[in-house]
Amino acid sequence: MEQIIQSPSKYIQGAGAIKNIAKYASVKSFVIADSFVMGLTKESIEHSFKNENIDVAFEIFKGECSRNEVEKLKKHAEKEQCKMVIGVGGGKTLDTAKAVAYFLNLPVMIVPTIASTDSPCTALTVLYHDNGEFDEYLFLPHNPDVILMDTDIIAKAPSRLLVAGMGDALATYFEVKSCIKSNSLNLVGGYSTKGGEALAKLCFETLMEDGEKALMAAEKKVATKALNNIIEANTYLSGVGAESGGLAAAHAIHNGFTAIKECHHLYHGEKVAFGTLAQMFLENYSMEEIEEVAHFCKRVGLPVSLEEMGIKEINEEDIMKVAELSCAPGETMHNTPFKVTPEDVYAAILTADNYGSSL
Repeated sequence: MEQIIQSPSKYIQGAGAIKNIAKYASVKSFVIADSFVMGLTKESIEHSFKNENIDVAFEIFKGECSRNEVEKLKKHAEKEQCKMVIGVGGGKTLDTAKAVAYFLNLPVMIVPTIASTDSPCTALTVLYHDNGEFDEYLFLPHNPDVILMDTDIIAKAPSRLLVAGMGDALATYFEVKSCIKSNSLNLVGGYSTKGGEALAKLCFETLMEDGEKALMAAEKKVATKALNNIIEANTYLSGVGAESGGLAAAHAIHNGFTAIKECHHLYHGEKVAFGTLAQMFLENYSMEEIEEVAHFCKRVGLPVSLEEMGIKEINEEDIMKVAELSCAPGETMHNTPFKVTPEDVYAAILTADNYGSSL
């Protein structure tokens, strides 16, 4: 089996980057955004395309990344004879743009307005039914052609979303290390490269160095060097690092917690952060390493205990359910470098909670 590293073709980041969007598109494009984001960005996008003498078409995304929504937008883009699809906004908008581009065999540009996960960089779309229930994963043949991050826009998003992105990115280094130790495949069907490992490590180092400073800037809705670095860590370093390195216990534990109703208010990265602490106890990291991660979480507002996850009273059956789901066949828990049982995960979760509750 080969080693594989996979990434977007081009990653662009900077203040006011959206003003140059047409330069990077270079062809007639089909822009998808929800009504709120369209109101924020349409004027800048139109002006950019006008300056480059390139046509552009716009369509409102209705809110659900479903096959019906994808088909409707696909027909509109065909009618407009567009040569590129551009998604502007959050997760489901961006996933929809990827899917539309895939079914039209067109290049896609992804323009996130938040930095809450690393999904913009990945070759994956999550499809839902029109009622919001999960449908299926659509695995794409390649990553987005262009990622464009306007740091001015992202700085104005709620700071909790940036922190959630840090929680998602926090797991990258530890999960990649697990996959390398266990010689597990990454998310693109190969083994990790030294480049993927280096990106994952740099992601963690950037979080530790700049995460707290970035939050201070985000709370005031301004873009600083630290915020710029964290946007890159949350999006590119984590995205390429995780996809080319692999997932392990932290994301599997996250998946288990999705079954607990008390945790439904949490963002993806918030659950992943606690899953990272549980993974560290599961794999018996040193207390010095655990303390570094846990104290970082406390400083930026990521949960380090079950109570902070919304679970006020611990129900042993519920926690065992989380543990069992995290060890289900096909889960990334099995990329841990030793055999893991639900009992092991149960113990790690309660131990992480005991430690986190003391901070």
